[in-house]
Amino acid sequence: MVNESDSMVVVPEHALIAHKLTRLRDRETSSVLFRNLAREITQILMSEATRDLSTTKDERETPLTSFSGESIAPRIGIVPILRAGLGMSDTAHEMLPMARVLHVGLFRDEETLEPVYYYDKLPTPPNVDLALVVDPMLATGGSAIAAISRLKETGISDIRFIGLIAAPEGIAALRAAHGDVKIWMAAIDERLNEQGYIVPGLGDAGDRIMDT
Repeated sequence: MVNESDSMVVVPEHALIAHKLTRLRDRETSSVLFRNLAREITQILMSEATRDLSTTKDERETPLTSFSGESIAPRIGIVPILRAGLGMSDTAHEMLPMARVLHVGLFRDEETLEPVYYYDKLPTPPNVDLALVVDPMLATGGSAIAAISRLKETGISDIRFIGLIAAPEGIAALRAAHGDVKIWMAAIDERLNEQGYIVPGLGDAGDRIMDT
């Protein structure tokens, strides 16, 4: 279902991700440790997802002399999909402190598995050039598709999706709906079960992050 040669889907081969992901999945992992692991994996994924951002020359002074450095050029928006996306957005913001944070609120109806849209704080016209959408789980893909569609409605066209674990079905659905959006994931798992959960997965990321 997932084309392994698809350059728009990136799963970094990284020993630290593999190590931390094993502990993130463990049912015995506490909420505190879960949040820390999610933050650490997010740091690695954010580094990968921002590797090719354009920069501009930035002339500054060291204590000894002047030098020509670089600064990131695009105006960046970090877009957590509420609520689980909050578990990644603080880390993303620490790495990109100049970025704006734009919230989109969606939850999945447990009977229909369809996304229910309830909140956003998105300016129109947009005040960012690039939106980094963060959400730990890409299961059916419904919430990601709805959030990205909403961002495009406001006029944002450069969008990237960063998550922790995906199902092949979610990757395929997001690629079909928004083929221009590049995806970074820590892992792509086996499948969705009948309840729409990722298998083997890690349970409900929002519940484990918020300890609810």
